[in-house]
Amino acid sequence: MKQKIYIIGMVTVAMVFTGAIFKVNHYPGAGVLITAGMVALILLFLPLAFVNHYRSDESRRNPALHIVTYITCLVVFTAMLFKLMHWPYAGKLLFIALPFPYVVFLPVFIYVTSKDRNFSIYNTVTVLLLLALNSVFSGLLALNVTSDRLKDSYQLSRNYNNQEVALLRISENDRVSAVNAKIDEVIKTVNECQERILAIDGKTREQWNDDPGNLVRPDFRGSALNSMSENDLQSARKLYRGMKELIELMEITPGYESLAKNAKGIFIFDKSITEEDWTAEIFNDFLAWAIIYLDGLQANLLTIKATGTL
Repeated sequence: MKQKIYIIGMVTVAMVFTGAIFKVNHYPGAGVLITAGMVALILLFLPLAFVNHYRSDESRRNPALHIVTYITCLVVFTAMLFKLMHWPYAGKLLFIALPFPYVVFLPVFIYVTSKDRNFSIYNTVTVLLLLALNSVFSGLLALNVTSDRLKDSYQLSRNYNNQEVALLRISENDRVSAVNAKIDEVIKTVNECQERILAIDGKTREQWNDDPGNLVRPDFRGSALNSMSENDLQSARKLYRGMKELIELMEITPGYESLAKNAKGIFIFDKSITEEDWTAEIFNDFLAWAIIYLDGLQANLLTIKATGTL
């Protein structure tokens, strides 16, 4: 029985490790390997290992400790799997998994082992070190953005800025119209929002336009919204109202009807949601991505102004 468990364990670890290597290098099949390995670990290897260990204990003491240990592993590894695969509710599962070993497992472990005079203190230290390692690893998984993704985001912003410069040079299609006038008004508000968000990180909009990147805390989720004063939020709310008015104007302006119908996909803006919900959705994300969203919005607005379409 033990030999079979060892074989299953080795195969499971090999699948997860190989899947992780594939994931890092973006090879095909990474998701399948990680999912299969983690499922085998959670539903096959761990139950067999815990049952075998319990049966090997002659007195069969402490069944509660075995049960709680398995439940803890189930919660932690399930959260890790969801996070690695970017499945829905991964963040919420990690929020539960991070404190779970300390709140549930550790008290039971200390209570049970304190009654055993023969239990070595070194085993307790080992468990505590493993818990610390688990916290560090789970914390790393909780980081929702990598340096590579940030670099890609900065490059996207550079592309937007280059596009904006080219579009601003177009004059022949810069015709006077109510839609274009409204676009100018919205773009002015976009710039105001960018200035206020960049000020949180100690940068100016000119510095960002010249060389997007090198933010101090680009992956700080919610920093834009949480750091905005009431005056700053007025700019965000003004942007919401301006976008809503622009789309409504497009709906009744010949030639812009199709743009208005597809505004949700083009601008990532849905006028049916409330002002508060939209503000939270856009500005409660990472600081870098809130700024880059505004870059993309401005580029799309300038494209419409210059050509009358996208």
